[in-house]
Amino acid sequence: MDKNLVQRIFGGAIYGLLVVLCTTPLGAQLINKVSTNLVQQQNLFYGLITFFLFIGAWECMKMMKFNPKSWEKWLVFPLILLIFYRFSKRFFLHGFYFDFNLSEILALSLIVIAVITLFRFSKELYYDNGKLIFTVIYLALPFGFALGLPKFSSVDETFTLEVFFLFVLIWSSDSFAFFTGKFFGKHKMAPKISPKKTWEGFAGGVILTLVVAFFIEKFNPDLRGNWMVVGFLISIFAPLGDLVESQLKRSFGVKDSGNIIPGHGGILDRLDSFIICAPVVYLYFILEKFI
Repeated sequence: MDKNLVQRIFGGAIYGLLVVLCTTPLGAQLINKVSTNLVQQQNLFYGLITFFLFIGAWECMKMMKFNPKSWEKWLVFPLILLIFYRFSKRFFLHGFYFDFNLSEILALSLIVIAVITLFRFSKELYYDNGKLIFTVIYLALPFGFALGLPKFSSVDETFTLEVFFLFVLIWSSDSFAFFTGKFFGKHKMAPKISPKKTWEGFAGGVILTLVVAFFIEKFNPDLRGNWMVVGFLISIFAPLGDLVESQLKRSFGVKDSGNIIPGHGGILDRLDSFIICAPVVYLYFILEKFI
């Protein structure tokens, strides 16, 4: 068997297992069987998101190549920590009520502005102050909003599976788009940014992700929102997340964001779709209350 294929299978299995353990009750149940201390599911989830955020930030800083003498690089982690702390307080104090909040809408708008800047005004990111602003917005805000996706109660310790199924739909979208594009793809979607992406693959990803979302909706009635809508949003925005990270790597001449996951690259290489989908789904959960 090809060595790279073995690495990809092993790396993907470890990554997938980590997500399953930290976003479903299985992880807490397994740990509590061998530990005298009760581990709550929300703590595992919070630890996972925190790990992803700070490793991702480190990879982003390495990709963007800050000037060694710049003062901006020393502000990246303090600013990320400050923003994530604000979201963390809401997470542990159950402060995500999914109401219209000006600061949240503003934060979501900043993510859109950061993406537009990357594609249309990428030269701004060659300056260290631009790198600082982009890194903080691109990572701290999406992972902060990810904390608001599951709902849990301190009374009965229930923890719903929104984030787990978000990952399932992202994996479905990526896999179905890849195989559909491989066998039927003829028309390139963005040849300069991601040459392998095709419109046929995109269409296949949308259709088959909606099928998966249908079964998630059917067998998990306790989830927040309509998961056919969530599936559609993910099938649209997951490829965009991939294109965003591809454009970022292309702008700075980097092949992979890192090598922490054998055969797959870095955390950002695996979470590029999640970074864009998490705030989109969070926004849907806000709007869904008023529809």
